[in-house]
Formats: sequence, C-alpha cells, structure tokens
Amino acid sequence: MFQKILIANRGEIALRIIRACRELDIDTVAIYSEADRDSLHVRYADEAFCVGPAAPGKSYLNIINIISAATIAGVDAIHPGYGFLAENPRFVEICETHNIKFIGPAAQVMEKMGDKALAKKFMKAQGIPVIPGSDGPLTSVEEAVRLAKEIGYPVIIKASAGGGGRGMRVVNSLEEMEEAYQLAQREADTSFGDSEIYIEKYIASPRHIEIQLLFDEYGEGIYLGERDCSLQRRHQKILEETPSPVIKPELRQEMGEMALKGARAVGYTNAGTVEFLMDDNNNYYFMEMNTRIQVEHPVTEMVTGIDLVKQQILIAAGEPLPWQQEDVKLRGHAIECRINAEDPERSFLPSPGQIEFMHVPGGPGIRVDTAVYSGYTITPHYDSMIAKLIAWGENREEAIARLIRALDEFELSGISSNILFHLEILFNPSFREGEINTNFINELINEVQSE
Repeated sequence: MFQKILIANRGEIALRIIRACRELDIDTVAIYSEADRDSLHVRYADEAFCVGPAAPGKSYLNIINIISAATIAGVDAIHPGYGFLAENPRFVEICETHNIKFIGPAAQVMEKMGDKALAKKFMKAQGIPVIPGSDGPLTSVEEAVRLAKEIGYPVIIKASAGGGGRGMRVVNSLEEMEEAYQLAQREADTSFGDSEIYIEKYIASPRHIEIQLLFDEYGEGIYLGERDCSLQRRHQKILEETPSPVIKPELRQEMGEMALKGARAVGYTNAGTVEFLMDDNNNYYFMEMNTRIQVEHPVTEMVTGIDLVKQQILIAAGEPLPWQQEDVKLRGHAIECRINAEDPERSFLPSPGQIEFMHVPGGPGIRVDTAVYSGYTITPHYDSMIAKLIAWGENREEAIARLIRALDEFELSGISSNILFHLEILFNPSFREGEINTNFINELINEVQSE
C-alpha cells in the first residue's frame, strides 16, 4: 500500500481524496495556488505546497512545480481528481519517469480514449453502436460538408480533445457550416490547445446515460449501474441521478456489458465512465469515455455502497477487485445537484465573492461534498461549484422529497446561487414523471422566463 499520496487538485474533490486516504491510513500532500492558501484541502492534508499564482496554467496545470512538490515530499503516488491534469497522458508519463504511480489508467489508454473521434472509431470496431459521423478528425470544411450531406442535418461539430461543451456547434444547414466549423476549431484550440474537430449526427433531445466501471490491473472489471445525466445547461451537467427512470434491468445489463467490452478491449484500468446518448426508442450510442473519477460519482456510491475513490487507490496499489459482477447490488435511488455560485436570474452569470454565512443540510439520506465554509471567498479563477448535494431514498420519490427538504435547509448568503433553480426542477411535473432529456433545462428556463 502507498505511504503518501499527492493530490493534484483543489476544492471538494481534493478534500474527498484526503478523506479516503485517511481511512486507508495514507499520508496526504496537498498542492495549492496562492488564491487557495486558506482552502480546506490545504488545512486537512498532512503537508501542503504552493505551486504557483491563481491562474490554473501557472499552478494546478504547472507540471514542473507539481512534480517538484511530489519529489520533495517523497510521495508514492499522485491522484489527479477530475479536471486539470486528470486526463493528460503526458502528465501520466512524467509521473512514471519519476517512479510515481499515477492513480488512473495508463498513458496510452488515456491518449486513445482522450481523442473522441479516435475513441469512437475504436469502439465501433468492437461492435459498440456509435453515432454516425467522421471516423477521425476533419481535414477541411469541404469534408464536413460532404459528411453532413451523407448523414443528414442537423449535425454537431465537436472538439476531438474537448469536453464541458467547449468546441461544440450544432449545424442545421449547409449555409451554417463554414462559420460553425471555424468557430468550433478556434474554440477547441483556445480551450484545449488542440484544434482538431470531428462531426457526427445530432440527436435532438436525447438522454445522457453513463456507465460507471471499475477495472483492476489483472483485467477484471465490473459495472456499477448507470447515471442519468440528462439535465444539462450548455452541455454542463446540473443534476444527476441513479438509476435512470427509464432504464430497465435488461437494458442496464446490456449497456453495462457493452461498456465493459469496450474498456476491456482498450486495456483499461482503474475507475472510468463510458457515456452514451439514448434516443426516445432506447437506442443508445457511444459518445465518449472519461478516464477519471466523475464529479457525480457520489450517487453511484450511495446506491452501491462502494467507495469509488478508495477503490481507485486500492487498484493502483495492485489490489484485485473484491467483487464479481453478481455481487454488485443497487439499492434505492440517489440524486445529486450541483450548487453553483451563479445567478439564474441574470443568465446564470458567475457570482464570485465572499460567503458571509453557509449552513449545510443534514438528516437521513443526505450527503454534502464541499470545501466551502462561512467566510470563504469564491474566486473567479476556478469552477463556480460551491457544493454537491446528494440525497438517497428507498425510491425516486423519497430521494426527491429529501432533496427538496435539504435544499430548503441549505443556507447561503453573500453570493448568488442556483438553489432556487434546483427547486424549480424538482417541482416540475415532467421531472417528477422522469420525462427528461438534454433540452429539459433550456425548456424550463424559457418556461420560467415567460411567466
């Protein structure tokens, strides 16, 4: 087992990893920017190193400074969390050259799955259904026009190295193609330092269904049910739940086995997520694979009882999975909502500033993952998430009731948040019936604004 782990991240996920390490009796090393000097992950780690100024490129993305901190501290392993360097194969290789174990998949696996166009081509070769589109990055706008004509409008252009909705443009006609192509390419280059883009058929109003996987280093893997992440705004997830209201046991098994098949073929290890889009007829298509822990992992933990972060560490340390697929049981229902520092009444404009007072809810079935406290300052340098509020119930109705109760108890002053907007979602009749898709939030916003 590892003696000391450096957490190459910040905020709630860094604190989450520190807690898992403490339970495994592993010392922790935090890194922080000058803006995060007073953060909880710095306070609760055994050691902490400042790695640069506030700008992520000079701190949390500063590989030289992070590796220097790891070397000085004498760590055995690095946990990347999510975001920042979590899916950077070069960082994985640098860790290996310094004899530091990277808690995640191998660099070549990450590289193959990180290029979304190539990942789709690979999965298609494994017999996994994919959305019709280009087999690799586009070479010209003329190629994009030709493919769009073949598969039919609307189409969507995406950044090959992208995520989080950046570098994406929906194209409804030939006349829109050239401008959309150039905008997507430019945004991809700005956001990811990689201007490669690809094209695929745009499925209107799909569900976003993802399968959580765990693979040990001996080729054994399990799937831990699905998460329905359909509630999104600008391709950013807002609320996630498991199980999906529309996934029956037979379909869950089919999708889970497909996800395992693809991950096994690529030689995957550690925790990962295979993401699918699903249409109204329950036809599902591979979209991408995230080679890291997901923001929404707590809902899976709540219904399976499996600590995913601990398992990441144990797998990286060479421990075999202690379960077979038949051992995985889903109990109850869990929903997570992301409490963000933003103002829904002003087009969700970010709301940085000092939190004058914060009280988090509790009670049966409630979990709050946060690194924020009264007096803490939300800076404009990083993600605006304040907390993840998770509710578990014996069924979906109880989970919703507990989440509403917890949102009512959540006290926050000094900045704006989306707490009331989450209540709008939870009281919406269509949400209550499980009739949701990736356009649900936009439609709800338009409905609220028209009232």
